[in-house]
Amino acid sequence: MTTETTTGVSDKQAKNPYIQVEQVLAQFTVPQLQCETDTGIETIPLAEEVSFGSWQPEIPEEYWQLDAETLNTRIRAARERLGDQVVILGHHYQREDIVQFADTRGDSFALAQYAAEHPESPYIIFCGVHFMAEAADILAQPNQTVILPNMEAGCSMADMAAAPDVYSAWRELEDLFGSTEDIIPVTYMNSAASLKAFCGENGGVVCTSSNATQVLEWAFQQGKRVFFFPDQHLGRNTGHAMDIPLDEMVLWDWRLGPGNLGGRTPEELEHSRIILWQGHCSVHQRFSLTQIEQARQQFPGVQIVVHPESRYEVVQAADANGSTAFIAKYVAEAAPGSIIGIGTEINLVSRLAKENPDKTIFCLDPVVCPCSTMYRVHPAYLAWIMESLERGEVVNQLRVDDNIKANARIALERMLALK
Repeated sequence: MTTETTTGVSDKQAKNPYIQVEQVLAQFTVPQLQCETDTGIETIPLAEEVSFGSWQPEIPEEYWQLDAETLNTRIRAARERLGDQVVILGHHYQREDIVQFADTRGDSFALAQYAAEHPESPYIIFCGVHFMAEAADILAQPNQTVILPNMEAGCSMADMAAAPDVYSAWRELEDLFGSTEDIIPVTYMNSAASLKAFCGENGGVVCTSSNATQVLEWAFQQGKRVFFFPDQHLGRNTGHAMDIPLDEMVLWDWRLGPGNLGGRTPEELEHSRIILWQGHCSVHQRFSLTQIEQARQQFPGVQIVVHPESRYEVVQAADANGSTAFIAKYVAEAAPGSIIGIGTEINLVSRLAKENPDKTIFCLDPVVCPCSTMYRVHPAYLAWIMESLERGEVVNQLRVDDNIKANARIALERMLALK
């Protein structure tokens, strides 16, 4: 192990994985999520939302002042009139006033699959964020139209991996190694369709937080190293669970621009097995060792479960980690009277607490702060698009280019083929 020369820490320090990963992460300033609201997670009129000005502005003014009760009544009526014409998908992180209308709720890929399995509904309303609706369009039947209630509902993690930056890094790796045949690109589901297509074109694959280990095992059967984007934490946590040493997982800082090898030396890249993109989820970035320590002090015997998009040291300190579906199952199967601290988005934690009244469920982060982009799917937008459909008008249709769709489907089908 060459920690002395590559990170500047002693051999004694190098044996401590927490110190080692801190040395890596300390090189970068990682901002926390800036809350969209200081009013909690209850629905208030759209016009009163502090960040409404940065959301999709085209929504008609008639929807701005409607309160939650009025919106719920109008959405329910439109839903009843539209019937099987629409299938509504609700991600786990959506607010209650959205999820209550969903035909099914789940994580992004499960929802996209559900929509594709219901071709009788010509309209798919995806209450989530941009990359999720793209995945639904990639998998949807030709007769189906995918609609995203608020076109400004993006994903900060997905935005950290722009296609030009990824292609630039790929060319640098090709120049360094002479070829990229032994490098398998793996993109997390939380990425743009263009990057799923990039993986499809270059022998790569898509992964989810549920199957990341299985996907990486497949990737290492195909090549020598993995180029993993956009979430460094999922990649690092999965690699560690597969017994890959931390010093064989290097962080590529795309912000340095072309020609800088992502801030790594040729020797570090030669030594690497996983090249991690410098990206993260702003929600899961908020969880810390301090929060876990405080929870254990306050609640002796507490169980801690976190999402693998959390920092390495947080995942190591938790009792369990897994996808949103894993967390929901973990809570449901816990014994009555259990006390569980959860490291994931507040809407899901709040919902799990309501659904499991025989247990004490709380969010590790004391700040009531929802995912800032999921939060943009306000019920006013859902009412707008559904009432527009009743008039025969389609607003906020999301389309993926046919060429991108074809290559992205290849990467998704490679994932689906894994058993």
